Amino acid sequence: MTEAAHPPHSPLAQFEVKKLFTLPELFGYDISFTNASLFMLLAVVGVTLFFGLGMRRAALVPGRFQCMVEMTYNFIADMLTETAGPEAMKYFPIIFSLFIFILFCNLFGMIPYSFTVTSHIIVTFAFAAFAFIGVTCIGFYKHGLHFLHFFVPSGLPGGIGGILLGAFMVVVEFFSYLARPFSLSIRLAANMMAGHTLLKIMAGFVGVGLVGIFPFAFLLIFTGFEIFVACLQAYIFALLCSVYLNDALHMH
Repeated sequence: MTEAAHPPHSPLAQFEVKKLFTLPELFGYDISFTNASLFMLLAVVGVTLFFGLGMRRAALVPGRFQCMVEMTYNFIADMLTETAGPEAMKYFPIIFSLFIFILFCNLFGMIPYSFTVTSHIIVTFAFAAFAFIGVTCIGFYKHGLHFLHFFVPSGLPGGIGGILLGAFMVVVEFFSYLARPFSLSIRLAANMMAGHTLLKIMAGFVGVGLVGIFPFAFLLIFTGFEIFVACLQAYIFALLCSVYLNDALHMH
């Protein structure tokens, strides 16, 4: 994430990374506290409060917050077991942590005058690369070098033609596998940036009088839709990570 200069009223100005506190460099890297750092910290605090309030007084008959926490937990647990099988539950803390952190970052970005951390490709790529490297390590740990057979398609014809076709398919499958963290990160960042940009543009059409009623009504409706997208994108990210985990565990 680099700082970019945009006019104050530009739809892209909301994505600028700004220093809040300047800190000394660490091994040549600028580690200053930025608005991105602030909202990632707020997301951690929000998650902690959400689970803290929900499980503070755990009861047999759950209250409002406890019910929300349990529903969130069971929702991701069911998704993981249905996608990657019961064996994948040992990796549930990682999948759930990615989901809940991305969810809170997305939702905090919906607050007016806030900052959407997940609109920056460098942040979403860090999440995706972490998942990709972890899943690949799991695949090699479980299957050893046999995991390389994941890139060899089955049902190829025999002879020289089959060998050439197999070599071509191996290259295609290999680069398709390497593209996973890029597609995973771009999907999340692009959806969050596009939605927030459109919201900013539509907010500029809201005026005084009857003329401003229609843009304002659309803005309200689209804000609700963007909240849905924020939740959906966190779920899609966790779902795809579960699909990749299933490939590593079962080589489907």
